[in-house]
Amino acid sequence: MTSPENLSPRNLAPRSRILAFLFETSLVVQILVGLVAGLLLAWLWPSAAASVGLLGAVFVSALKAVAPVLVLVLVTAAIANHRQGQSTRIRPIIGLYLVGTLLAAVVAVAASFMFPLTLQLAGADVEMAPPEGIVEVLRTLLLKIVDNPVNALRDGNFIGILAWAVGLGIAFRHAGEGTRAVVSDLAGAVTFIVRVVIRFAPLGIFGLVAATLAESGFGALLDYVRLLAVLVGSMLFVALVANPLIVFALTRSNPYPLVLTCLRESGITAFFTRSSAANIPVNMDLCRRLGLPEDTYSVSIPLGATINMAGAAITITVLTLAAVHTLGIEVDIATALLLSVVAAVAACGASGVAGGSLLLIPLACAMFGISNDIAMQVVAIGFIIGVVQDSCETALNSSTDVVFTAAASKMGK
Repeated sequence: MTSPENLSPRNLAPRSRILAFLFETSLVVQILVGLVAGLLLAWLWPSAAASVGLLGAVFVSALKAVAPVLVLVLVTAAIANHRQGQSTRIRPIIGLYLVGTLLAAVVAVAASFMFPLTLQLAGADVEMAPPEGIVEVLRTLLLKIVDNPVNALRDGNFIGILAWAVGLGIAFRHAGEGTRAVVSDLAGAVTFIVRVVIRFAPLGIFGLVAATLAESGFGALLDYVRLLAVLVGSMLFVALVANPLIVFALTRSNPYPLVLTCLRESGITAFFTRSSAANIPVNMDLCRRLGLPEDTYSVSIPLGATINMAGAAITITVLTLAAVHTLGIEVDIATALLLSVVAAVAACGASGVAGGSLLLIPLACAMFGISNDIAMQVVAIGFIIGVVQDSCETALNSSTDVVFTAAASKMGK
């Protein structure tokens, strides 16, 4: 019989050690390993680095395959299984969630115009016919909304997919309990497939980083640093300026003790877990310690983990506008505001899996006629910087759940 001592990592066979690393090490660490390995390969052996680009291409293709189905099924299930008759005390909090998410998208638009970004995208030099203004954008939106659902899934028309998902979700709300349970199980199955795909992110990122740096040089790293600076800077502005202003408008008191407490007690934990759902118990305990009504936070906190997505709205907006600037598409103020609304709505439907907001970028890119191939390259870049981006995004999302719940509770007193 094998003793426990023989099961220590250094006593395992090499293959067992690899399996232990794959299944027991967090995805964040694995992505970091893939990132560093891609950097080293591009530096030490550029010719080999160019050849491993196939790994990145396969990863991007897998994302393209699962993203349309994910949006259709998850949104349908969320609407179909929404429970009516919730306490009316939750309505102001839902309003804050929606306003906060929209405001975050507006902040991201402003930051993207102040600090325009460009990305290294294959096919970005292909000439495209940019929309001439808000009228053409609205026309394109309407045509995509009424697209055939089969065509929408085949062509990656995320706006049409979203429209059909909303319609099916409303229809399924009147179906039997068993039917709605099947829809919920289907959403769980699709989410499982997405998790499997994302588990290959380290390999995909290894191939993408190695091939990109071998082709474009290490100057591409500077683009990633700039992109992260705009993303994180926008999230910090929302957390430390926009949210406190909303809280002050509601409570007429100094908002920073509450905001800083939520960032410390909730945001730091969410930063490392990178999961709003996993942070729900932390937020519930924080609400209890803040003395908030249990019948309010027991509903608002789980709901916030689903629809309060300021960080996701920032991610979708900044990366979409980076693609727009890269392709030389002109964007007027009206179109930018419409993008803010689209990004806010898309963020509210972001999947709970790591990098879920990134999979909704093609929906926003579709507004500008950007092909799905280029949009998915932007998604892949999001995964490259996702170690920092997703952590900051989750910290903002989760801490804001408690901030708005507390602000609405104090407003009602």
